[in-house]
Amino acid sequence: MTENLDLFGAPAQDPSAQAAIEIKALRARLNHWAHQYYVLDEPSVPDAEYDRVFRQLQALEAEHPALVTPDSPTQRVIGAVMEGLAPVRHAVPMLSIHTETDTEASGAEAFDARVRRELGLAEADPPIEYVAEPKFDGLAMSLRYENGRLVQAATRGDGEVGEDVTHNIRTVRQIPLTLPEGVPPLLEVRGEVYMRRADFEALNERQREKGEKTFVNPRNAAAGAVRQLDSGIAAQRPLSFFAYGLGAVTPAGEGGPAFGTHYELLQTLKSWGFPVAAQVQKALGASELVAFHRRVGAERDRLPYDIDGVVYKVNRLDLQRDLGFKTREPRWAVAHKYPAQEMVTRVEGIDVQVGRTGKLTPVARLAPVFVGGVTVTNATLHNLFELRRKGVRVGDQAIVRRAGDVIPEVVGVVPQPRAAYVPNFRMPRQCPVCGSAVVREKGEVNHRCTGGLFCAAQRKEAILHFAARRAMDIEGLGDKLVDQLVEGQVVRTLPDLYRLGLTSLAALERMAEKSAQNVLDALQKSKQTTLPRFLFGLGIRHVGEATAKDLARHFGQLDAIMDASEEQLLEVNDVGPVVAQSIRTFFDQPHNREVVEQLRACGVTWEEGAPAERAPQLLAGKTVVLTGTLPTLSRDAAKEMLEAAGAKVAGSVSKKTSYVVAGAEAGSKLAKAEELGVPVLDEAGMLALLAGAGGGA
Repeated sequence: MTENLDLFGAPAQDPSAQAAIEIKALRARLNHWAHQYYVLDEPSVPDAEYDRVFRQLQALEAEHPALVTPDSPTQRVIGAVMEGLAPVRHAVPMLSIHTETDTEASGAEAFDARVRRELGLAEADPPIEYVAEPKFDGLAMSLRYENGRLVQAATRGDGEVGEDVTHNIRTVRQIPLTLPEGVPPLLEVRGEVYMRRADFEALNERQREKGEKTFVNPRNAAAGAVRQLDSGIAAQRPLSFFAYGLGAVTPAGEGGPAFGTHYELLQTLKSWGFPVAAQVQKALGASELVAFHRRVGAERDRLPYDIDGVVYKVNRLDLQRDLGFKTREPRWAVAHKYPAQEMVTRVEGIDVQVGRTGKLTPVARLAPVFVGGVTVTNATLHNLFELRRKGVRVGDQAIVRRAGDVIPEVVGVVPQPRAAYVPNFRMPRQCPVCGSAVVREKGEVNHRCTGGLFCAAQRKEAILHFAARRAMDIEGLGDKLVDQLVEGQVVRTLPDLYRLGLTSLAALERMAEKSAQNVLDALQKSKQTTLPRFLFGLGIRHVGEATAKDLARHFGQLDAIMDASEEQLLEVNDVGPVVAQSIRTFFDQPHNREVVEQLRACGVTWEEGAPAERAPQLLAGKTVVLTGTLPTLSRDAAKEMLEAAGAKVAGSVSKKTSYVVAGAEAGSKLAKAEELGVPVLDEAGMLALLAGAGGGA
């Protein structure tokens, strides 16, 4: 017997043995990633990377079918029951459907060809009718109703056994707790729990403000909410739901429905109160499947929720039964993917951007990568704490996500050893745009430029705030005009506004001579102002209208405010350490003082005098909420009177509210006050309180 030798004379390795080693390694990697994604809700690689390795495993198993085992990731629905949630065995298994990763039209055409072949149809036979739906990027859910009442909600789990999450699903307002009369005695509705993009962004922003962990993507956030042991946490994370099918249901002969098509089933679910995606439609043949895939793909970025593809299902249920299943996937359905919204690329550097409000944001400079339909070269890292938590350093392989109109962001790095030491990124101490000091207030996660009126990055925001109705009230100075003035380098600082001429204004786009003259007239009128309006218009961080009024009332003169120490500022009503430090930091910048002096030189004036004698603050320490329309006083006038008496005027009612002043058409705030037992006053009662009749209350 001749020994099989390789080129170097050594015994050649059996190809099946080598394949077995590779398959074992691929399965271990996929199982590890799946455990992080489905069980821990902490994905470590993007979907595109998982799909690539999954296809690699599929190809190897196809070459070596003897090596296919029942526990391979290709042969089962990935998932597991989390400890702490009761297991639920599905009466009808929740199986996954085949994924078509060819993102072109040929993906839909290949599915249609397979279905026709399985049904034995000739080319001359009529086209097959399908139902086309979006493929939601959320968490599959089974809702069990008995006699019209929700009795159980379960996750997919491993397809056979899921997790009981009824306590959390009851917090999802889109899911009905009871159904109308006439529904089957037993009904399991299958669908997807997801989180809308706007809700996801708001949730992550709240997490950042609290310095807590952010979520990688909406699917991850939704899964984490659904699988909480405490339903109070789930209730704080706004979840949504779409229905797309049925599980166990009472048979037609025993009072159950007798559907002929999948489309009819979906319309019935909608009539029973379940949300069904508006994009769902019937499609005749491959050409209409292709058209649907393209149309939804074009709308993908504008949808309020994430999708990663579309789903095609044979519409007639009798044909679905004829087609049956292949291993654990139905032959009558397929998921047709779109390009991935998460990809891996190298971090080439970390830069800093200064936003319109002075916030400094670290931004990763990336090796170009195609993600979410566009080539991305930069991605936000949000703030220093977020960057450190994710462990991002120059040279790392970063996971980049882009979905819809959301700014691309680095959501994590692929864990791997670094070839050499790479230092941590440090936030600059001086603004990269204007050179002003960079500060981070106590308890804040964001670093900010103190340049304010001087910083070019903040110029537009500073001008718009200065011109606002409650500040200098410069009518006609809106977004579009300010954009032209700043981008054309016509206005560089606030004093430049008062140096504008008719010719330079009228030359701007959409600015006729009359419009230009109106703006100049408004600028001239704004020169006569009040100290509180001027202070508010400067845009000092944390100094709102009420604080500006308190400062003006306490000091009487601007110079006294500019020169006041933090200790002196703390003597002002409602000024705490954070506000005092912010005011002091602002006026410690020489360029901010220079802007103030130039505005004065341009003729901006206000009445000044000695600090007013402090009238008895009848409402000092009290919080008042205004609601509805008062008979004679405007909302602003009432607010001013209350603040002059020392009250804080708030926008919402709580246990700490001292009084609610209610006028005509008072709504939820009045109801909340009555619920909490907060005293409610009408206009006359408020005036009596201010006059001292209720000062001791």
